[in-house]
Amino acid sequence: MSFTLTCRGWSHDADLQIVHADVYMEAEGEVLIDEPLCVDVGLPALLLSVRENVSPNRWAAADAWHRMPFFVCGCGDPECRAFSFIAQHQESGDRMELIEVEEKQDQPPRGLGKYEVSQANYARQVKAIGETFLEFVEGLDYRPYYKDTVSTVKRLLAELD
Repeated sequence: MSFTLTCRGWSHDADLQIVHADVYMEAEGEVLIDEPLCVDVGLPALLLSVRENVSPNRWAAADAWHRMPFFVCGCGDPECRAFSFIAQHQESGDRMELIEVEEKQDQPPRGLGKYEVSQANYARQVKAIGETFLEFVEGLDYRPYYKDTVSTVKRLLAELD
C-alpha cells in the first residue's frame, strides 16, 4: 500500500494564470507521474478525494471543479492532456483505491491501473500540497479560470481538519 505524492518547484505562469509544480506520484512501487504539470486546475478535486469518491471528466466546465483530473498539461487545459484518477474509498475507512484511467470524450473511462493506498497517508500528503499551494499563491496576482479556486481550496482544507 505504498504511496508517495509530492509537488515541488512551484511556479506561477502569469500569462496563463496557472500554477505549475514538479509532480511525483508513486503507488505500490510504480511511478505514475514524474514531470512538471499544472496543479491548480485539479487541486480542488484532489482535496475532495481525501474524503469522497471522485471520478474525473476532462471536458467538464471549469465550475465543475469536482470533476477535474488531479493534474493536467502544463498549458493548464485538461482537454489537452491530463492524469485522471478515480478515487474510491473502502468501507473499512483505512484504505482507498486509486484507479488510473484514460478518458475519451463520450466514452466510459478505461482503467489503466488500480492501486490500494492508505487513507491516512494519502490524506496527509494531499493536505500538505493544498497548504503549500495556499502559501505559494498568497500575494500573487493570481486570477485562475475557475475564479473560486483559492476559496474552494481553503474550504476543503478546513473540512479536512
